[in-house]
Amino acid sequence: MGPAFEPAARMRRYRIGAGQGFYGDSPGAALDMARHGEVSAIAFDALSELTLAILQKDRQRDPSLGYTRDLGAWMKRLLPIALDRRIALITNAGGLNPEGAAEVVRKAADGRPLRVATVHGDNLTERLGTLAVPLDHAVTGAAFGEVSDRVVFAAAYLGAGPLVEALSRGADVVVTGRVADSALFLAPLVHALGWAWDDWDRLAAGTVVGHLLECSGQACGGNFSGDWASVPEPWHLGYPLAEVSEDGVVVIGKPPGSGGRVTAETVSEQLLYEVQDPTRYVCPDVCVDFTDVGLRDLGDNRVEVEGTRGAARPELLKVVIGYSDGWMGEGRVGYCWPHALKKARRAEEILRHRLEMVGCKPRDILVEFQGYDSLQPPRSEPDEVYLRVAVRTETRAEAEAMTREMPYLALNGPPGLGGYGGVTPPRELLGIWPTLVPREIVERDVHVEVT
Repeated sequence: MGPAFEPAARMRRYRIGAGQGFYGDSPGAALDMARHGEVSAIAFDALSELTLAILQKDRQRDPSLGYTRDLGAWMKRLLPIALDRRIALITNAGGLNPEGAAEVVRKAADGRPLRVATVHGDNLTERLGTLAVPLDHAVTGAAFGEVSDRVVFAAAYLGAGPLVEALSRGADVVVTGRVADSALFLAPLVHALGWAWDDWDRLAAGTVVGHLLECSGQACGGNFSGDWASVPEPWHLGYPLAEVSEDGVVVIGKPPGSGGRVTAETVSEQLLYEVQDPTRYVCPDVCVDFTDVGLRDLGDNRVEVEGTRGAARPELLKVVIGYSDGWMGEGRVGYCWPHALKKARRAEEILRHRLEMVGCKPRDILVEFQGYDSLQPPRSEPDEVYLRVAVRTETRAEAEAMTREMPYLALNGPPGLGGYGGVTPPRELLGIWPTLVPREIVERDVHVEVT
């Protein structure tokens, strides 16, 4: 394979692959992509709002953490292949500590020459008090003052710009914190194909590439709602790749020999994933109109995507703020036939009285009768039911009280205990507060380091 990034004048098409869709994903498909995908870059999407909350809890226990802890193991296996084949690796596994993640990547190289770029500036935690702009809730309009004294992290969704800079400075690996998922994939396309930052249709096409590739195997038959039972070899699911032309026409495929299926049906299902307004899908670099996107089956697990249209980028960037939101206590206990549901309801009644007796006053309480009504509307009474109770409390002590009372049911509740699911140790809950901040306020502190 030739150089990863050839000048656009000599390049008709560019191939990029997906390597990860979530923190905890398997590295197997990424290794297949590096070995067999014939790609020039692989992008890894490890973050979500939930993941940021997980990483914040890691950082509270150990300030040196805050990045995905499987990063080192992934890089140790991928770097030898990627460096030999000049495949650029782009990941947001830096989470809340890109510097720490970059150091993990350097150590995983085992002494091989490596240029690692770190994107800084998305972390606004220490700057919130100096922004001098309203941070009202983007959906409800609630005033930020409701949670301002409980903030634990704040991260802005950056666009592809700093990632393009990192690639232009020769980075083999680009480590970021919170950027828009699609920006991980758009950046190498802009860099390699020479797209302008106001070429809205091409930027929209690159953003659609990112949207289709960001969720690991979902565009290749994973999590598929259609004929899911006939998807070939889902135990060896291939992750999607895109071959992109300079004019913005895209062909979605997967590495040869991998499982899964790429059809207009699987691709269209991913296209609509997490899209609220298909006429205006807002990303930091462009606003995309999905309504004119055309999908055409080419056969042999290849789908052409064309006709994507874009409009000017927004002047406000999304910022997600995490704040302390109480404590959770949780437990499960199961009951069997006869009268399984009646026993579970009686157990709930007993537990509520016990909580009242020990002074536990939950802010919220969730009761599920698993096997009866937890996923679907109730239909008929089952022969086995698990009672799940979860509470949100103001203090850890109250959450602990709940987990202490659940075992009471083992010998003092209804008969026919069919299984004890145990209790989950109390854990702090983090709430998510989305807001919008003027672009220039965020971007003035964004910078890239390459070492």
